[in-house]
Amino acid sequence: MNQNVRIVKHKAQTPKEPELDQLELPSHQSTREIATTIKLWVSEFKGRRRADEQHYRNASKLILTALSLWFVLFLGGWTESNGQQLRDAFRKVEQAVVIIRTQERELAPLPQGGMVSANGLGSGVLISNDGKILTAAHLVEAADSTLVEFSDGELIPARVSGAVRNADVALLQLEHAPARIVAASLGDSDKVEVGDEVFVIGAPYGLSHTLTAGHISARHSPDNRISDTALTEFLQTDAAINQGNSGGPMFNMNGEVIGIVTNILSKSGGSEGLGFAATSKMARQLLLDQKPFWSGVEGFLAKALNVPQPAGLLVQRVADGSPASRAGILAGSMRANIAGEDLLLGGDIVLEVNGLPYQEGNESYSKIYASLTKLRVGDCIVIKVFRQGQVVKLSVIR
Repeated sequence: MNQNVRIVKHKAQTPKEPELDQLELPSHQSTREIATTIKLWVSEFKGRRRADEQHYRNASKLILTALSLWFVLFLGGWTESNGQQLRDAFRKVEQAVVIIRTQERELAPLPQGGMVSANGLGSGVLISNDGKILTAAHLVEAADSTLVEFSDGELIPARVSGAVRNADVALLQLEHAPARIVAASLGDSDKVEVGDEVFVIGAPYGLSHTLTAGHISARHSPDNRISDTALTEFLQTDAAINQGNSGGPMFNMNGEVIGIVTNILSKSGGSEGLGFAATSKMARQLLLDQKPFWSGVEGFLAKALNVPQPAGLLVQRVADGSPASRAGILAGSMRANIAGEDLLLGGDIVLEVNGLPYQEGNESYSKIYASLTKLRVGDCIVIKVFRQGQVVKLSVIR
């Protein structure tokens, strides 16, 4: 019986297996349906995502296109407006810009020797209706004669009223005022900042009334290598400046003179984006706010040559009819090359003027110039020079 019982128990369990199979079938089908549903969801999600991405790309393209179009229109409008402002400013001041033509006698280069006539060319600007013109000192300080040429071709002789060597600014006075020429206005150079737009008009290489434009790159005050006295201040610009631009005006975009072109720093001899202009404030203070003075001497400080003091002014050239010429100051008479510099030797070395000695640095020059501007007509100027190893005293009436 125990075995039967076992058999019965065994037989009783066998029909339950298909029941279990029947219970699992619905569960397996449900899983497939869920998987199918999930796949549909994923597919739908991917489709929506692709649609969203396409929509985003389209929107981005539209935004970028709109921004690009706005930028082009804005830049084009700004450039056109800026160009129009420059054209208007140029037309406003063009006639006030002049060409400076000088003539002087100088020692001919070796091996020719002897004296020859040399012509100089630069630029300037009419600043008053009575015929005052600002230009560069190195252009006219030793000139025997000066002619000013206007845009209509009119030539008017001029005399030098004042020249400040260390500031490189000079004032000319025309023999008579030009007809129908409007003078340019002096602006306030103290308001000029780095980055401001400027333009220069001059005669580079003799090409009259040439305009170049740029920006103020830097301001140079007395404590740097561009200038070393309390009176000098320069503006640096990247506007193209070349030979013939010297003495020409630098304008702001309102057409006001804010500087007088003085020199460039260049290895090639042409414009390399480093041009300098004396500020209009400095020119006004030295030549207009006080009585200007012109000595007629071109020279530079020398610390050697057996000078009996720390430094003296080595005379290179003397302008005919100038105070220096009337005093009997002698110009250089022989050419020499010292440390790569072409010099004229054999002339006087000025030691002092009215008791004020020349010293190292340009500060003494500024003091001497300031004292000379205070002299009245008829006052005596006493000059000590070093000539052929001897100290000689000269004098001239203001």
